[in-house]
Amino acid sequence: MIVTSFDIITMLTHLTVKIHAQIADIPKQQWNALVKDNHPFMKHEFLHAMEKHGCVGHKFGWIPCHLAIYQTQTSVETSNKAEEQQNELIAVMPLYQKYNSYGEFVFDDSWAQAWQQHGRQYYPKLVSATPYTPANGQRLLCLDQHKEQVYPLILSALQEIAQTGNFSGVHILFPQKDEQDWLENHKPLIRHDCQFHWFNQNYQNFDDFLVALTAKKRKNIRQERRKLAKHAIKYRILNGHSASDTDWDTFAYFYKKTFDEKRSIATFNAEFFKEIAKTLPEQIILILADDQEQCIAGALLYQSDHTLYGRHWGCSESLDGLHFETCFYQGIDYAIQQGLKTFEPGAQGEHKIARGFVPVLTRSSHFMQDNLFQVSLENFVQHERSAIQDYIEKCHQHSPYRKA
Repeated sequence: MIVTSFDIITMLTHLTVKIHAQIADIPKQQWNALVKDNHPFMKHEFLHAMEKHGCVGHKFGWIPCHLAIYQTQTSVETSNKAEEQQNELIAVMPLYQKYNSYGEFVFDDSWAQAWQQHGRQYYPKLVSATPYTPANGQRLLCLDQHKEQVYPLILSALQEIAQTGNFSGVHILFPQKDEQDWLENHKPLIRHDCQFHWFNQNYQNFDDFLVALTAKKRKNIRQERRKLAKHAIKYRILNGHSASDTDWDTFAYFYKKTFDEKRSIATFNAEFFKEIAKTLPEQIILILADDQEQCIAGALLYQSDHTLYGRHWGCSESLDGLHFETCFYQGIDYAIQQGLKTFEPGAQGEHKIARGFVPVLTRSSHFMQDNLFQVSLENFVQHERSAIQDYIEKCHQHSPYRKA
């Protein structure tokens, strides 16, 4: 049974740690006040929409159990000396009980098999991440002035919850750099992987970006775009205000079709897309490709104050270059126009290198409970980190950019 609430007395104040089975129990304004860079996947609206429309829950093995730390404040009414206690949210962590490893993008199936082969239970486990979203971001959300006090409390609370609830471990996936650096001081198993991101070097337009590439890569991109141009495809760049319900129904069809073709599970739905279009309208970018009067493809992206995130795509008609144009080139063009610094198009994909993306290291922390395989897993993650480093170095050798 998972711990739902416990108090911590510190030298400075009284804090209460609570576990919430739904994010709706946590005040939206207070949660969002802790989100940096207006990060869409950490916003209360995004996480709430997933819960509201059945994108997480028992069906998919993501059970919300968000961790929140409240500071008790006492106000005194001078007229009658009455005291009133108020709880202020000072830290949160998006947290889920997991009964599978789907939608994490940090693959641990071999770990689960090892536990099972030795008669141990690997599931349930605790995971801090945005479900189905391999994007770097906050996991230990608090104001900077509270870090020194709150970070250790979060980690201590996670360990107590894991022990009390018989979870095999706590997995903190894709945390932002300063959080991961802090976590690594507490001796987790550290896993590395590689993604491919695009960085804006103060480009003024798409041609300005192309000039930064080698002649061969520049020529190849122009050829790809010319091939698609023969089909007279027209693009609509929409946000939550301008996209219609019909547009979202169309995109939801594309999204589900992509997962069906891969024999995978489509977890989002049209109701979710319509909800976030209303609640995060300025952070939604829906790119739709029209062939005459027929919409044939679409890509969904999100943006923070500084970063563009590519998430989903689908099409009803396969044309040469359609995927690259819809998912990458339109996104790069949009990032340049909006002055965004980075474009993270999602996990994996060496084909992104030739289109201006470069390898970037991603990290995650894993705290295992009652681990029979500590030495073996330490060797595993060490070999994995070495392999990822070699891979990144090899990818850099194929950089599409001209040497300075």
